[in-house]
Amino acid sequence: MVRAPEGLTVVRPARPEDGADRERWSALYSGDTAHALDLPGMLAAVLTPLAAGGIPVFVASTFHADLVLVPAGQLARAAAALRAAGHLVATAPPAG
Repeated sequence: MVRAPEGLTVVRPARPEDGADRERWSALYSGDTAHALDLPGMLAAVLTPLAAGGIPVFVASTFHADLVLVPAGQLARAAAALRAAGHLVATAPPAG
């Protein structure tokens, strides 16, 4: 969830009743390493290699971190693009 003066954004897994044709997304959380809020370019450093790889994203940002979601079928490509750009990418097995 991301709350702003204009409203609330909630990101949740799709439910079966939402339709079987809904695409699944996987999250990349960029919050384990704290950085100053006035440090420019942190999100761009993650998004640039993904854009160069043609990987679509959905981003939800909070005070503490950025949540970058990529289509689940492209998670391996996204991780490879980020690693090639010098990012540390740790993966976890899917929940559930």
